[in-house]
Amino acid sequence: MAELYIGLMSGTSVDSIDAVLVEFGQQDPVAPSVRAALGHSIDPTLREAILALCAPGPSELDRAGQLDRQIGQAFAEATLALLERAGVAAAEVTAIGSHGQTVRHRPPGSLNWPFSLQIGDPNTIAALTGITTVADFRRRDMALGGQGAPLMPAFHRAVFSSERHRAVVNIGGMANITELTPDGGVRGYDTGPGNALLDYWVGLNLGMSFDRDGAWAASGRVQPELFERLQAAPYFAAAAPKSTGRETFNADWLERARAGVAATPADVQATLAEVTAASIADAATRFAGGGELLVCGGGARNKDLLTRLRRRLPNWSVTTTDDYGIDADWLEAVGFAWLARQTLHGLPGNCPAVTGAERETVLGGIYPA
Repeated sequence: MAELYIGLMSGTSVDSIDAVLVEFGQQDPVAPSVRAALGHSIDPTLREAILALCAPGPSELDRAGQLDRQIGQAFAEATLALLERAGVAAAEVTAIGSHGQTVRHRPPGSLNWPFSLQIGDPNTIAALTGITTVADFRRRDMALGGQGAPLMPAFHRAVFSSERHRAVVNIGGMANITELTPDGGVRGYDTGPGNALLDYWVGLNLGMSFDRDGAWAASGRVQPELFERLQAAPYFAAAAPKSTGRETFNADWLERARAGVAATPADVQATLAEVTAASIADAATRFAGGGELLVCGGGARNKDLLTRLRRRLPNWSVTTTDDYGIDADWLEAVGFAWLARQTLHGLPGNCPAVTGAERETVLGGIYPA
C-alpha cells in the first residue's frame, strides 16, 4: 500500500515554510508523488528574530529556547493548513519529516567541536498535529565525522539516477550541487551563496523581499574588481567535503568586499548573481564536461540566474526539476518527507561520499504523536 508523509522545510532565506504531502508507492526505487503543497508565510517579526539569532548576540540561549517553540508551532500550523488543503486526516499520515530552521552551522574544520543547530521543536509539532515527527537529521552524520550537509544527495540519487550524467543544483539561500554518474556514483557539496545575498541587497536598496525573475540583476553589469574580491573567498577553493551558511556568506562579507569599489547598486546585484552562477558552474565542470543540470529551489524561478548558468555551461542542458517529475519549488521539502520514510524503515539517509562521514547511517530522531 502507498504511504503518506509530510515534508517541512525552511531554508537559509527564512522566507516561508515549505510544506508538502507526499505519497510513496511500493516500487523500488520508491517514487514520490506530491499530493498537495503550500508555502506557509513566516511572520515578519518571527523572521527578524530568526535572522538575529543566526549571528552571535546577547541572551542567545533564552532567545533560542523561545524561538524553538515558536518555530515548532509555525511548522505545526503549516502542517494543519496543508492537511486542510488536501482534505486528508492526520491519522492517514505516517510521519512528518521536519528539517527545522538552521540558526548556526559550524562544520568540521571551523571549531574543535563542530555542530549544526536546527530549531523548530519536533515535540511541539507532534503534539499539535497528532502526527509522528522525524527531525534533527544532521547531527548523526556529524557524529560520524561528516559535515551534516548537504542532506539531499541520497534523495537525488533515489529519484533522479539515469544513464546520463546529471547534476542537481538546489539554489536556496545557499546553493548546493549533487553529481549523479551513470554508474550510480554520487558526489556533491555546498557551492556557496545562492539567493541569500541577492535577497539582502535588493531588500536594502529597493525594499523588496526578492529580485523577481532576477530583473534587477539583469539590468546591471558585473563589476570586475568586486567579482574578483568575492571570488577570492577561501571557501570557493577549499576541497570537498564542505558545507557553508550565513556564518561565512553574509552582509558583513559583502560590505568588506565592497569597500572602496565604485559600483551602482544594480551592478552589485549583477555581480552577486554572477558569483552564484560562477560557483555552481565551477562545481559542475569539475564533475564533468557536460550533461544535464537540474535546478530546484527558489533560484529555479530566477530567469537571470538560469541565463548566467547557461552562458557558463554551454555543454550542459540547464533546466529545472519540473521537467523531471517534481516541482522545483517543493523538491527539498519532498526530500525531507523521503528522509523521514528512510528513518522509519531503518534505512540510511546520508551519503558519506558527500558529507565525509565514516559510513552510511539512519538519520534523525523519532518523536511519536
